[in-house]
Amino acid sequence: MTATTLFQRTTGPLGAPFLLLGGSLGSNLDMWKPQLPRFGDRLRVVRYDHRGHGGSPIGPGGYGIQDLGRDVLAMMDRLGIERASYCGSSLGGMVGLWLAAHAPERIERLVVIATSAHQPPAEGWLERARQVRAMGMEPVADAVLGRWFTPRFRAALPARVAPYRAMIAACPAEGYAGGCEAIAAMDLRADLVRITAPTLVIAGADDPATPPEHGELIKRQTMKSRLVVVPNAAHLANVEQPEAISQLITDHVID
Repeated sequence: MTATTLFQRTTGPLGAPFLLLGGSLGSNLDMWKPQLPRFGDRLRVVRYDHRGHGGSPIGPGGYGIQDLGRDVLAMMDRLGIERASYCGSSLGGMVGLWLAAHAPERIERLVVIATSAHQPPAEGWLERARQVRAMGMEPVADAVLGRWFTPRFRAALPARVAPYRAMIAACPAEGYAGGCEAIAAMDLRADLVRITAPTLVIAGADDPATPPEHGELIKRQTMKSRLVVVPNAAHLANVEQPEAISQLITDHVID
C-alpha cells in the first residue's frame, strides 16, 4: 500500500535531538500542546496526524498498524530524518511499537503512553467503526471524552477539557473508523521481543481504555524497558498530568 503523506508541524532548534509525537485515536497533533513549552529548546519536535486525522488525508481504506508505521517512515524520509526518538500515545503508541520492532535502525529511543500490543475484542472496535460511519463523531464524543479524562479532571477543569471534545467531534468519521479497524486487526505481542530501543512505558493509573496491565505486558516482553504508572490520569495522561509526563519523556529521550 502506498504511504500517505502526513500533516506535520516541526518546532525546536536545529541540531537538537529529534522526537516524533504520534497521537491518540480521534485526536490531532494539538493534543501535544501541553508538552511543547516543557520541551523548550532541548528537542526538535515533529508532531504529526495519523492518516484520516487532523490535516492528514484519509487515503485508501483497509489499512493496518503496519501501514500507519510506514506513513511515519515516509514522513521521516521526506524530512531527511535518518533516526529519531518516538513517543506515541494510544494509537500512536501502537505505531511506535511497530516501528521499533520493524525499523529498529530508525528509532533511537521509544516512549509509549496509554497503549497496548493487543486490544480485543475485535468486534467492539468494528462496531464502533460502523457506528461512526453511520452517525458521525458527535454521538460518540462524550463517551470518548469519558475515557480520555478522569471524572475529577472533567469536573474541575471544563475549560481545559472543552477543546478536546471539539477535537473528537471534528475528527473525520472515516479516519476514526479506519483507526478502529486497524486496532481490531492488531496483535503486536510477538513483535515486542524484537524491540531493542530503550523503551519507557507509561500508563495512567485510572485509564479505563488501556489499564496498567497493558503496559505491564509490554514491559515484560521488551528487553530494555521500564514501566511508570502515573496517578490521577486516564487515557490522555499527557494532558491530565503534563508536568509529570513531559519530565518522564525528556529524561528518557535525553541522556
